[in-house]
Amino acid sequence: MNFLSHYYFDRDTTDCYYTLGTVLPDLLKNADKTIVLHPEDLVHNNAAVNSIINGWNKHLLVDKYFHSSEFFKTHSHQLKKELLPALKGSPVKPFFLGHIGIELILDNLLLTTHKIKVGDFYEHLNTCSERIIYDFLVFAGMEQPLLFFKFFDDFKKSRYLRSYSEIEQVTYALKRICMRVWANPFSLENEAGITAVVLNYRTAIFDNFMQIYTEIEEKLSF
Repeated sequence: MNFLSHYYFDRDTTDCYYTLGTVLPDLLKNADKTIVLHPEDLVHNNAAVNSIINGWNKHLLVDKYFHSSEFFKTHSHQLKKELLPALKGSPVKPFFLGHIGIELILDNLLLTTHKIKVGDFYEHLNTCSERIIYDFLVFAGMEQPLLFFKFFDDFKKSRYLRSYSEIEQVTYALKRICMRVWANPFSLENEAGITAVVLNYRTAIFDNFMQIYTEIEEKLSF
């Protein structure tokens, strides 16, 4: 799942460090795809650092339930098939785009149906002390933790997740993600075709998209 979908499950928490932990694996991956940390079983003497670890573990659990769900398997596959004509001449692998595409569509739906308030999400991140984040990164084994903070500051200032409410920006986000692997993933024709498919798919799942959140919440409650 993407940032806002992870936030959905803990949108009512008052612990900013826990909120940060629920999205930190993806933040680090966006900052530098070579960063690999495994703090899952660590225990720190600072409660705030432990909150980040607990949020991190929640992220892993939510992703596990999501990626093993019939919802994800069905819709990532169907979206892949519908995107195929739009990807003519593109080097992007259709299964890759189907995977991240359904996740971004879900974020768009959470925003546009007002299931979450993106401003509250950013407020949580802004409240976190850089000292605590630094301590977590060092404790988790990151050798150059300062490299993360430029990306994190830009992420908070740009507030680009707000733009996910616009379908064209979902296509743009897909392009940016693909550019980590392929230098020129899409032509203008590709982008127009992808936007049309994403819009149609969003409409198709609009009435039932919350079923995956309900399913995951039920599993988390066990």
